[in-house]
Amino acid sequence: MIESRCGILCGECAYREQPGCTGCSRIQKPFWGDSCPVKACCEEKGYSHCGQCGEFPCALLNQFAYDEQQGDGGKRIEQCKRWKENET
Repeated sequence: MIESRCGILCGECAYREQPGCTGCSRIQKPFWGDSCPVKACCEEKGYSHCGQCGEFPCALLNQFAYDEQQGDGGKRIEQCKRWKENET
């Protein structure tokens, strides 16, 4: 099941309960800001997740995945790869 556009596993996310986040695929606006550029890019291209994009992994996704404070060391990128593999 696709839980997010960028590969974050929402079921494992620490922000799921406290701010009441249900995942970017189910909300219009993230709890942390006015918009998410990764979500916007993915949805504008008509993809369910970033792994479906021909530019995957792009500079924007890498920036989010490897951010010093909020990044996950690339785990979300690996998750998008798994989702893509399961589609074929």
